[in-house]
Amino acid sequence: MADGYFPHGSMLRHVQEHRAVGQTYGQRALIIGATHPVPYVGTSASTNAKERPFMRLSATAEAFESIFFGDRAEADRVLAMVHQMHTKVKGTLDRDEGNFPSGTPYDAFDPELMLWTMAMLADSSRVAFEALVRPLGADEKERLWVDWVRFGELFGMPRSVAPETAADFEAWMQAQLAGPDFHVTDEARVVGRAIALDMPVPIQLRPGITGTNLVVRGMLPERVRKAFGLSWTPAHAAAYAGITAGVRASHRVVPDQVRLGRNTGLFRLVSRTERRIIQRGGRTMELPAA
Repeated sequence: MADGYFPHGSMLRHVQEHRAVGQTYGQRALIIGATHPVPYVGTSASTNAKERPFMRLSATAEAFESIFFGDRAEADRVLAMVHQMHTKVKGTLDRDEGNFPSGTPYDAFDPELMLWTMAMLADSSRVAFEALVRPLGADEKERLWVDWVRFGELFGMPRSVAPETAADFEAWMQAQLAGPDFHVTDEARVVGRAIALDMPVPIQLRPGITGTNLVVRGMLPERVRKAFGLSWTPAHAAAYAGITAGVRASHRVVPDQVRLGRNTGLFRLVSRTERRIIQRGGRTMELPAA
């Protein structure tokens, strides 16, 4: 197969090819991403994502894996599709949300908002890898950040808006999550809690998903957990430590064909499960009144 944008040897590909990373980083990225009300409201108002959030999460995750692992023809098809979808994400806030007054504009092609979206993925990718695989060295973090900036550029993000180095990026993330613009809308809180706690899967997979959800919660910053009303007790912390240590240790004995690769099967299973719930007249969450 011809090389894609992230060929074998690239740091982003190395990190994301671990299935444990691919199965957790997206949930974390969506939850943290919802702490900025402008991109959250823009996406919610412009798509049907809130009515079927898990189908959106799964489709987005599968699309991203096409870019991580596919050849350029596969990746370019996804990029063209996403570009077309993004042309519809443009408008203004219809109410005050935190520091952002009614009338604040949003646009999927706004460079700062593009940085925000890419940054949540990049940070979650690194955090998930370090929690579930191994710590990264300083050089590896730098290479990973360079690759994630390249990922953002593929969607049209200008390189100039991104922090220059991995260390600069970590400082930027800390400032964003501690800063005054941090705000979770009522709708985002409901959606974020569902993503953290209620991933729809067949009953036989629920014990495993419960463990995955606990890991995602454990990887969230404390301010984010509190904003979404996600409990975190010493018992949760102990279980998180045990699960992540077990996953890291398993890499020494689990075959590569099990540990590494795309998560297409899981993503499509989640989508099918949510679709069936909706087709039966059910919902995967109860949204607040507009």
